[in-house]
Amino acid sequence: MIALFRFLSRLPLHVLHNLGALVGLLVWLASPAYRRHLRENLAAAGLAAVHWAAVAEAGKGLLELPKVWLRPQAEVVARVVRVSGWEQVEAAWSVGRGIVFLTPHLGCFEITAQYYAARRPMTVLYRPPKQAWLQTLIENGRGAHLTLAPADLSGVRRLLKALKAGEAVGLLPDQVPGKGEGVWAPFFGRPAYTMTLAARLAETGATPILAYAERLSYGAGFHLRLFDLRAPLAGSLAERTAQINAALEGLIRECPTQYLWGYNRYKKVRGAGEPPAPDRAGA
Repeated sequence: MIALFRFLSRLPLHVLHNLGALVGLLVWLASPAYRRHLRENLAAAGLAAVHWAAVAEAGKGLLELPKVWLRPQAEVVARVVRVSGWEQVEAAWSVGRGIVFLTPHLGCFEITAQYYAARRPMTVLYRPPKQAWLQTLIENGRGAHLTLAPADLSGVRRLLKALKAGEAVGLLPDQVPGKGEGVWAPFFGRPAYTMTLAARLAETGATPILAYAERLSYGAGFHLRLFDLRAPLAGSLAERTAQINAALEGLIRECPTQYLWGYNRYKKVRGAGEPPAPDRAGA
């Protein structure tokens, strides 16, 4: 598999995206669970019309990973051909604050951290995969220019240490957390078990920034887009977590075809209790 990844990393981006659209369709055909999650999640968000585009974009996201992980950093960063909202980053730099990048499963979420890491230190939270060969790829690829923090207590300590030093950290705030690490909060009208870590990290005084890299047509590269939260987080931990989810919804609706709708976002976590009724999620 590593040899295959290295071969794919040498192909032009437009070729990978064309192949990826086909792979996306094949995955859709092969996995009933994936089809079910995709349909249910899109229907709940009122976005069923983007179904087939989302299938293709998910495949593109998979096939572009070898190029993002395994090519030289300068080549990877050069794929970001446009940046909007970078003033958010510079404002945090100017006052010496750390930055919490909140990057959902939207667009090429791998390249956002790589782009920042080419300029200043970056620590990202990740969940180690079960496959040993994939772990090796992640450590030698993604981890070559980033500090990797495992999704456990030791990883949280690394994130806090980085923020204390005025550095940046990144995490996927829409990733389903483990027992005791989240609360039920609304997400596209349904209660989703949501990590509280993003809201807790914002309590450190770091600047939270929403980020995603839009995948451009015909392999033209990526448009990195950065946003503030528009309003400071306020209220209880559950309320602040719900506010982050609402901000993510707004981000996703800007580019709905490139969200990973097949991800089992609403799964029940053992020990987390039953999800509340939709109108009480986050209460």
